Amino acid sequence: MNADGGRTLRVMVADDQAAVREGLVTLLDLLPDLEVVGAAADGEQALALVDQHAPDVVLMDLRMPRIDGIEATRQIRARHPATQVVVLTTYVDDTSILDALRAGALGYLTKDAGRDHIRRALHTAAAGHAVLDPAVHARLLAAAAAGESATASRDASAEPGPLPDGLTPREAEVLGLIAAGLSNSRIARRLFISEATVKTHINHLFAKIGASGRAQAVTYAYQHGLRPPEM
Repeated sequence: MNADGGRTLRVMVADDQAAVREGLVTLLDLLPDLEVVGAAADGEQALALVDQHAPDVVLMDLRMPRIDGIEATRQIRARHPATQVVVLTTYVDDTSILDALRAGALGYLTKDAGRDHIRRALHTAAAGHAVLDPAVHARLLAAAAAGESATASRDASAEPGPLPDGLTPREAEVLGLIAAGLSNSRIARRLFISEATVKTHINHLFAKIGASGRAQAVTYAYQHGLRPPEM
């Protein structure tokens, strides 16, 4: 518990640059509702420290030696489902973003994020909700609309599997269109249904996937390979 009576979030930092890593530790330690329980210089050390401390959230860099942030995220999520991962990186290319989300990261921030932004993202992820930097969200929407994601292209010929979390085919279709950046009115026109019906589908699918907004829905869509339909 912190001084305000709330829960103190246990956080681990992973970054191969000592100055960045130490700066983040100092920054986070100044916040009363966060406790830094470990700092790793690479993905292999990050895995060992998560095994040892079981933090609530890992603030993860992507480009690190031995084991990179993507693989470290994948292994952390497999071995410690209660530990969430928020990526903090300079990279906002399609492949990095999609690979991180598919590995199980629940947040994706750029390194120009301020202290309050990072703090909110860590708490949001710890609560099980996705959080994307605005630039990352915009990049995802642009990639979806242009069909330019190399990762998505590699999977395009794969046979569709069962839908996650009880989504119906129509709900999955609506989710894909949300991921493509379409408004409710555009989704309604595309699917030849009313906006009221679109809203009903959105309410149902948001409840099933635990999303409270479109940014979280976009993250979920890419984590589960629910790509937008051909535009």
